[in-house]
Amino acid sequence: MSNRQRQYPVQGAGLGLRRSMMGETLDPAAVDFLEVAPENWIGVGGRYGRWFREITERFPFVTHGLSLSIGAPAPLDEALVRSIKAFIHTHNIRCYSEHLSYCSDHGHLYDLLPIPFTEEAVHYVANRIRRVQDILEQRIAMENVSYYAAPGQEMSELAFINAVLQEADCDLLLDVNNIYVNAINHRYDAETFLRGLPAERIRYVHVAGHYDEADDLKVDTHGAPVIDPVWDLLQKAYAVFGPMPTLLERDFNIPPLPELCLEVERVRQYQSAASSGLGPVENAGNSGELLNAR
Repeated sequence: MSNRQRQYPVQGAGLGLRRSMMGETLDPAAVDFLEVAPENWIGVGGRYGRWFREITERFPFVTHGLSLSIGAPAPLDEALVRSIKAFIHTHNIRCYSEHLSYCSDHGHLYDLLPIPFTEEAVHYVANRIRRVQDILEQRIAMENVSYYAAPGQEMSELAFINAVLQEADCDLLLDVNNIYVNAINHRYDAETFLRGLPAERIRYVHVAGHYDEADDLKVDTHGAPVIDPVWDLLQKAYAVFGPMPTLLERDFNIPPLPELCLEVERVRQYQSAASSGLGPVENAGNSGELLNAR
């Protein structure tokens, strides 16, 4: 096994598990791993709890948190972190990730807000990440997030992310759609940004759909199929870093599971092509048609 394979907590192509999928057949031949937000499942009992326990015994799992609020001015919610630690051990979770943003002060703000790209914020956030890792007794991965304003900006988004990862000594959840959205909204080159990220810290990848508010304004929604330019950027990520475990996110307007699995299979085809050295493969829209290697 190569060093690159050992660095990843899971392998292959994954899918975000949602409660609406209860009753549908999840086939390990179609999906390699699953992801949930731990806050949505901690303490859940009854038929949902039994279903979730059965699924976690059949599939490798990762978690992507929603409410750690790592950049918030309010004190770190250490009780939440300890609950997540217990959840990780109960369900044999392979990786815990969160957003490099904040969503609360002394109350929940119900949105992911941008952390100012400043040296002061780097030190503040890195210190809080280290505290979370100390409580969990494991490394965590922070996700590059979409944002629509950069208040008090003193450094670039890329420099800020790299500084936080370095000072906190934590890992990265690479969200390809967020790079695409931010590159358009803030007018930078997506591939250049991608190449500036630290390969050794990437744990896995997110890919998702978004909403086109205008030609120069994209909104990260996770409510639509992945579009061809984002698929293209995913293939560029594989060209730069090698094929990485990649998870499809879909949070609303969720189609039937077989339709989602077509997008998961598309991830697998891109991974296979990258592993075989075939280069980029032709996009086939969102029809689920098989893709042909160039």
